Amino acid sequence: MLESWSTADDLVNNPYFQRDEVPFNLLYRICELDGATCLKSKDGMMICAQSPGQNGWLWKSVELRDSEHDERLRELAAVIELHDLPGITGLQHTVERFANLYANARQLHYDTHMGMESYCCPKVLKPQHVGGTMEKALGNHTGIVASFLAGFSESAYGVTVTPESQLSAAEGLIGQGNLYFWMVDGRPVSMANIAHRSPRHGRINAVYTPPASRKQGYASALVAEVCELLHRESLQPMLYADLTNPDSNKVYQQIGFVDSGKVTDIRFNRG
Repeated sequence: MLESWSTADDLVNNPYFQRDEVPFNLLYRICELDGATCLKSKDGMMICAQSPGQNGWLWKSVELRDSEHDERLRELAAVIELHDLPGITGLQHTVERFANLYANARQLHYDTHMGMESYCCPKVLKPQHVGGTMEKALGNHTGIVASFLAGFSESAYGVTVTPESQLSAAEGLIGQGNLYFWMVDGRPVSMANIAHRSPRHGRINAVYTPPASRKQGYASALVAEVCELLHRESLQPMLYADLTNPDSNKVYQQIGFVDSGKVTDIRFNRG
């Protein structure tokens, strides 16, 4: 039987979940959002959470036998059949089996949209001989942040947006107080954000360096400093990286991030 849950309390102490905590760290954030649909099995061996209009994230314990696995996925597909589910994210084997059940029930098609590697950083390896310093983004940086966000959208997702369309998002990120620049000669040359803090991890995202400032080690230096900040808070840094971008994966590995599990992003469509 599946039941609703509304906080991350059971995730923190779930021994089955803890071994997969890095690749499924985003579940902590989803369960905090207003309107999120959060379901779990009574024994805590399967968890699914979705914020409105976004992909669901699906985790199941490796302890589940195949017969139990399929039974739980069929139950989940039936429970959320009436929900608007743009896609599902999780371990490839699990989400593909779920996608087949859900798509058949709703006469949908599905395809793999993206593969991501999750990384954690137990020890920071700071790059040497990179000029500049880390500074927190402030209100007077709104225009620059908006420009960087537009560039990030293009480079990370292939989606072209104008800097003007990103002003509200820029103000929001600055207001949260977790957005940082790498500064060289008083000029921002790279950006990184601490998106969320869960009980044991700090998730980093929005890492972006404009093309003219790349290949100088600025992103590596900035992310390393952000990692050290999180370590001082007794949190282990983690992030997700697109597997199709070898450059960013290499950067993270060089400053101490280690592979922690791949997740697959599947999208549904009416084809």
